[in-house]
Amino acid sequence: MSAFGWNLVYNGRTPPPGAVVRPSERLSWWRMGGLGAQHVVAMFGATFVFPAIMGLNPNLAVMMSGVATILFLLIVRGRVPSYLGTSASFVAAVAAIRQQGGDSADVTGAILIAGLILAAVGVLVHFGGSHYVRAVLPPVVTGAVVMLIGFNLATVATSIYFPAEQWIGLLTALFVLITAVLVRGFLSRIAIFLALIFGYLISWIADRINDVPKCTEKVTTACTGTGHRIDWSGVRSADWIGWPQDIVSPTFGPLTGPHLPAFNVTFILLVIPSVIALLAENSGHVKAVSEMTGDDLDPYLGRAFIGDGLGTAVASLVGGAPTTTYAENIGVMAATRIYSTLAYYIAAVVAILFGFCPKFGAVIAATPGGVLGGITLVLYGMIGLLGAKIWVENRVDFGNPVNLVPLAAGIIAGIGNLAIKFSDTFSITGIAAGTLIVLIGYHLVHILGPRVGTQPAAGSMENTAPITDFPSTGRQGGPRTG
Repeated sequence: MSAFGWNLVYNGRTPPPGAVVRPSERLSWWRMGGLGAQHVVAMFGATFVFPAIMGLNPNLAVMMSGVATILFLLIVRGRVPSYLGTSASFVAAVAAIRQQGGDSADVTGAILIAGLILAAVGVLVHFGGSHYVRAVLPPVVTGAVVMLIGFNLATVATSIYFPAEQWIGLLTALFVLITAVLVRGFLSRIAIFLALIFGYLISWIADRINDVPKCTEKVTTACTGTGHRIDWSGVRSADWIGWPQDIVSPTFGPLTGPHLPAFNVTFILLVIPSVIALLAENSGHVKAVSEMTGDDLDPYLGRAFIGDGLGTAVASLVGGAPTTTYAENIGVMAATRIYSTLAYYIAAVVAILFGFCPKFGAVIAATPGGVLGGITLVLYGMIGLLGAKIWVENRVDFGNPVNLVPLAAGIIAGIGNLAIKFSDTFSITGIAAGTLIVLIGYHLVHILGPRVGTQPAAGSMENTAPITDFPSTGRQGGPRTG
């Protein structure tokens, strides 16, 4: 199938119960337009919020997510319907870069290299097979890296955003839990987007009751006077139509618009572990789409890696945020049984147009800190626990010290922000340090274990299944962790 050209089915009308619309098919144009808009809403909340958390302009990120999605669909030749939104896997690494004095150019430069690495792995998988990646990154290792990435972010939610307004944060977190778990259908898949609206609403109500300390920093240690939780001065001054620019958010601080990347080896090493998370995530999503459509998409796994990697590289080249396939949009397909790639092309075009509306970006940039605290409290924990999900679904045996010991050390190093200093000017910290310990430690004891009588347990499943057996690191029907 080519990337373009869709056959009209069911006379363009809604498919009968149990029927599907395949990737190469479409309904009427207005129905496809509505479905494309539904995909935009599904990805909207996380794709806007995560760039702001990373200090990047959300308008530019949404715009480039549309560009990356089109690039992805072309590379996979329209066989893997997916939307590429902002990846959460890089948030912790970006925080570490900024803590070490890096700016937005350093952030996007490191992310660009990570994207190219992912694309290079995709080339290897496409031409050589997935067993090479599987040998280096079995589920036991991948799960550990995903876990330490999520849990490393714990203090960001609890110490930076939550103190701004703890009760607003707790109510927002409760709303996310109720919406994602108890609500059914499409609404559960846009829990983050709905939580933003809910958080804004209760913050507006709280502002009618009392003011809060006004702080010059995200934490509440530099506060002078009082003011409202919602500050829309930037929203009022923002244009309806315009090119994304540098803006200053009352919650996130400076958000950098279009810029060229810079490259620093130390910062690049900090983001490389995120590539491991993207490999697991993309693999799980390709497998999920394959199961829904009934198509054998294993031959397109390498192309999916290449598409996501190049999408991330292109986005970061102009100052945008990293991308990844989105579970929310896969969930929309599962609910509607409409897998047409035309819906994703429409969603991508709409996202690009949204990027030219600074007013929307200003609204997200003005999100009260307490609201963000509630959302990240759930999301960061979910990222960490999805690492455990990888272990469970691949039956990793932690009764075997070959699995238990190196992972235990690496996870604590990653969560505790251990710094490994190689020289006065070069060190690796946190996620990078934890990943290094997991990788080297696991493969070292895996080699030495048989020599001293410690064999891998039969249920560990290491190096026995294709890479597509990685479970999805995003929950269909739940909030995005991407």
